[in-house]
Amino acid sequence: MSLRIGDIAPDFTAETTQGTIRFHEWIGDSWCILFSHPKDFTPVCTTELGSMAKLKPEFDKRNTKIIGLSVDPVENHAEWSKDIEETQGAAPNYPMIGDTQLEVAKLYDMLPSDLNATYEGRTPADNATVRAVFIIGPDKKVKATFTYPMTSGRNFNEVLRLLDSIQLTAEHTVATPVDWKNGEDVIIPPSVSDEEAHKKYPEGFKTLKPYLRTVKQPQ
Repeated sequence: MSLRIGDIAPDFTAETTQGTIRFHEWIGDSWCILFSHPKDFTPVCTTELGSMAKLKPEFDKRNTKIIGLSVDPVENHAEWSKDIEETQGAAPNYPMIGDTQLEVAKLYDMLPSDLNATYEGRTPADNATVRAVFIIGPDKKVKATFTYPMTSGRNFNEVLRLLDSIQLTAEHTVATPVDWKNGEDVIIPPSVSDEEAHKKYPEGFKTLKPYLRTVKQPQ
């Protein structure tokens, strides 16, 4: 199955470091960041898990739950967590899924759906594509997804920036320009006429081209 933006994020039941969860039920009315890892005790992922732990308060402010996934058992995650805290200064403070049967990885199209295997005997290279990030809305739909190679650490400040954009554009009929950060000017989409824009933004907006109009970020 190919998972695209706008699709319903597949539901599943899984064991995590914080107990058994039913994914959609666990998300509830929140937003969600699901990010995955090919194996426990891998160097790049160790830095990423610590980074996410430090950033969790920022995601909390945005009504966003974080959940990690690795193909190893939950018991291994607990041991790995000690290394993460020792080397990164913060242990995972969010649940980590133990995907030993590779079920979630296959459900989310990170591994082939017809793969007949478990975590046992598989190397990080075998699971290299289990390096994805999914942003999921309260409606349980996929809002964004991207995959990194094993040798490149993910930038979770960028995930936070993207989340800000997605949440803003979900609430207001605007778009965000390149390198946009929360609080900066936004774009009025072409679907909004000038007449509608004047009513919506009585303080005015800037027209660079008929199809490119900018305005202060709505609150």
